[in-house]
Amino acid sequence: MDTQITIPVLQRMKRDGHKSFGVVAWDTQITRIADKAGADFVSVGDSVGVNLWGHANPLEVTLDEMLVVLKAVRRGTSRMVVGCDLPFGPLQQGTDRAVAAAVRLVKEGGADMVKLDGAAEFPDAVRAITRAGIPVFAQFGLTPQTALRYGIAYAEQSCDDAVAPKALTAKLVAEARMLEEAGAALLDFTNSGPVAGPAAVKAVKIPVIGGFGGGPWLDGRVRLAHAAIGYPASFLEREATYANVAKIALEAFTVLGHDVRQGRQVRY
Repeated sequence: MDTQITIPVLQRMKRDGHKSFGVVAWDTQITRIADKAGADFVSVGDSVGVNLWGHANPLEVTLDEMLVVLKAVRRGTSRMVVGCDLPFGPLQQGTDRAVAAAVRLVKEGGADMVKLDGAAEFPDAVRAITRAGIPVFAQFGLTPQTALRYGIAYAEQSCDDAVAPKALTAKLVAEARMLEEAGAALLDFTNSGPVAGPAAVKAVKIPVIGGFGGGPWLDGRVRLAHAAIGYPASFLEREATYANVAKIALEAFTVLGHDVRQGRQVRY
């Protein structure tokens, strides 16, 4: 599992019909574990604010905070492609600020590529960041914001559940092509569905990756690492998908507390 992964390698995997997989991570240790498991890429998500720090929404995360998390992830791997979200703000403030922020993520944080949420709304920024020599991981598809614009209930969680799925599929395929033409290196198709997803995959030569609402019809998948292992405290009340670290941690802390209260030596 020590093969060096690069963006051209990810693109070749699509051409060869091989799936790529990645995780969203925010710390060195989880990154090292994912690296050892053979993940192809790691995405440093602005979801760190909500999922790890208790923020009310991801818009609170700053560029400086993303740099701290990015550096931690960068230390965890020299093999995987490291991508990082551009947090809310620079992209919305204009192309020049978006490029400047992307440069910081690469120069100071060591990112191999920068992820732009809602990239279909900012094709000029995709072009400008690409011209600056920075690969772009461009997100498009259904989010709570775009669902409102399309008049779709976001709870339906799929482009295929739209009122006019054929029209929406055609629009999203056009967006995928536009982002590829703008220079995007990879696409993140959110809530693709088994109709719109394969259509986008077929329409472009670059990898189409899916997180929320994705499936095996895409070129690859990315999963929140902490959710995959059941790390959040919410998994104390429900089952996790691949492991339940929350329950294991609760058991361990309970035994630790019992040992201390009984005057026993704690385990090392």
